[in-house]
Amino acid sequence: MGPLNGIRIVEFAGIGPGPMAAMLLADLGADVIRLDRPQAAEAARAGHRPHMSAGRPVLGVDLKSEDGAATARELITAADVLLEGFRPGVMERLGLGPDICSGLNPRLVYARMTGWGQDGPLAHAAGHDMNYISLNGSLHGIGRRGQAPIPPVNLLGDFGGGAMFVVTGILSALVERQSSGVGQVVDAAMVDGSAFLASMIFEDRERGAWSDERGTNYLDTGAPFYDVYECADGRHVSVGCLEPQFYAAFLDGIGLADADLPDQWDRGAWPLLRERFAEVLATRTRDEWAAVFDGTDACVQPILSMPEAPEHPHVKARGSVVRKGGRLYPGPAPRFSRTPGAATRAPDFPEPALGDALKRWGVDLPQSG
Repeated sequence: MGPLNGIRIVEFAGIGPGPMAAMLLADLGADVIRLDRPQAAEAARAGHRPHMSAGRPVLGVDLKSEDGAATARELITAADVLLEGFRPGVMERLGLGPDICSGLNPRLVYARMTGWGQDGPLAHAAGHDMNYISLNGSLHGIGRRGQAPIPPVNLLGDFGGGAMFVVTGILSALVERQSSGVGQVVDAAMVDGSAFLASMIFEDRERGAWSDERGTNYLDTGAPFYDVYECADGRHVSVGCLEPQFYAAFLDGIGLADADLPDQWDRGAWPLLRERFAEVLATRTRDEWAAVFDGTDACVQPILSMPEAPEHPHVKARGSVVRKGGRLYPGPAPRFSRTPGAATRAPDFPEPALGDALKRWGVDLPQSG
């Protein structure tokens, strides 16, 4: 059922952070109906659906037609939340902008997910994850010293700075609605959210604890005790022993506890420490080192591939990543003690029927048959 049981959401189909946000909300129990192009709805009924679009019924509509827009308005009137990820102005041109929708449903939370936001010089420009994190300083600091910045897949802009913040906005607006009785517009922009994620780095820089030169700081591979190392089999381990007690456990595990080494935080000695650590860690395989550090507080873990992840005892116990029916997928997050959510992308998750969803919403559409 999930903690959001009873919350009705109209999702306007998109890519990236929009579907991710809708998937999370559905996992938490929200009743989500996805509006998509008619051909996409046909494909969904045939079973061809990406993981992030699974677990919620799809209604095919041509939003550029009056019939399609009228169908959308019927659902919006019965909804708690509208979630859209078009460029600014698109929903207005479709006759589905916030003013019209709030007139139909004053309690509606109207959530807008974009890269650049609803205003500003770039509001109407195209972009992708790495573009949004380029302008707010986030991408500049990701990479090794003397090398170009490394795009962090699309985890930082699309999903961390985008999907997670639009969900936060939706939930906050729903809570506020309990006292005010009215909804509001949530303007979630990836350029804003990913900047917020970098708050600690901005603070460290202001107090002189972070350099603009990438790969020279304590969290960006600059420190030899916060980095990844290659093992004898070509695979890798992550070493993150920042605190002195964890660093001591690491040195003990690699047999250098009694070695004449420089101080951990002597930055001038970091190249020497890195060389010593790399030399020792290259003498055993990844899994041999995993066994050495198992049960310690050295903050050393094997770097697993996605297919390997579900077999790790902790990941398996938590259900963080699951293999079922020949598919890999993440489990639900976060966890709740009384109202657990569900992984709506799981192969055994019962696909909600569109007709049943429309009946729950009290909406009677000819297209629902």
